[in-house]
Amino acid sequence: MDATANLEGAFPRDLQEIATTRPIYKGSSPYKKKKQPDKQYSESVVFLDFSSIFSTFGYTNPALRHVWFVKDICGIVCAVFTWLLILYAEYVVMFVMLIHESSNIYSFIHGLIFNSLAFLAISSHLRAMFTDPGAVPKGNATKEGIESLGLKKGEVVYKCPKCISIKPDRAHHCSVCQRCIRKMDHHCPWVNNCVGENNQKYFVLFTMYICLISVHALYMAVTHFIFCVGKDWKACSGMSPPATTIFLIFLIFEGMLFGIFTGIMFGTQMSAVCTDETGIEQLKKEERERRSRWLSIKGVFGHPFSIHWFSPFSTPRFLTSEKIYYSV
Repeated sequence: MDATANLEGAFPRDLQEIATTRPIYKGSSPYKKKKQPDKQYSESVVFLDFSSIFSTFGYTNPALRHVWFVKDICGIVCAVFTWLLILYAEYVVMFVMLIHESSNIYSFIHGLIFNSLAFLAISSHLRAMFTDPGAVPKGNATKEGIESLGLKKGEVVYKCPKCISIKPDRAHHCSVCQRCIRKMDHHCPWVNNCVGENNQKYFVLFTMYICLISVHALYMAVTHFIFCVGKDWKACSGMSPPATTIFLIFLIFEGMLFGIFTGIMFGTQMSAVCTDETGIEQLKKEERERRSRWLSIKGVFGHPFSIHWFSPFSTPRFLTSEKIYYSV
């Protein structure tokens, strides 16, 4: 990776130089004493084995043996809270409103739409949460690791002093994950994970589907509330009028709040994808050469354009010219 060689913390070796994000090796070789990642860093991320659970249903996948998971209490609480909000909306839509509708066609159509979108939203959330966002191998900033890059004289690489990793272009260190993440956009507590090179598609889908079910639930709750008022709360629900009112008001509030919130998040993410600029790069006002809009979109969702772009179960496929892996 080419970079300017006149940076502080750059130390020449025979065929390579190493630059750190802070001058911690003043005048001494970084290879004399190998610093290992600290305990906090090592324990911030664990890998779960779900293969035995899914094998009982006849489904086997080697990837299920090594599932990324961030051990952050705040993130776990936010993720569980997200699932509870979806389940609450599911309960109100199905058992407070649709099950008591006089029109079976209306109930079937809206029930099918809402449940399909809710299923896609939860699936997208799980993929965004349990997918490695693009973590740089930890502790690889060793003499052997640098030499394996085959750098020419005068070239430099960047080293993260926090996780002792070679820091590729567009990678940033996450203080929660305690890892350097390739093409990191931000760390989102709602999915308990960083949004990076490998899971940005799933995060975009998550915000889109949550926004859609919020708008859909808001529409159904408002129309059902108007219907109940017009019928003087007779035969509009199996519950008492006060209970029905409370359920509907909370669903209306939830739909408005998260519809606006996720709508803004979805728009922000799509803007970042189209402009090939991450959230961190925008905040730091980093200048760099950017790809075209269409190439940047395919760099996140894959090639070619298909229905798989909207599926959280499909892993993006890329052409060499469409995907730049910011790895070392």
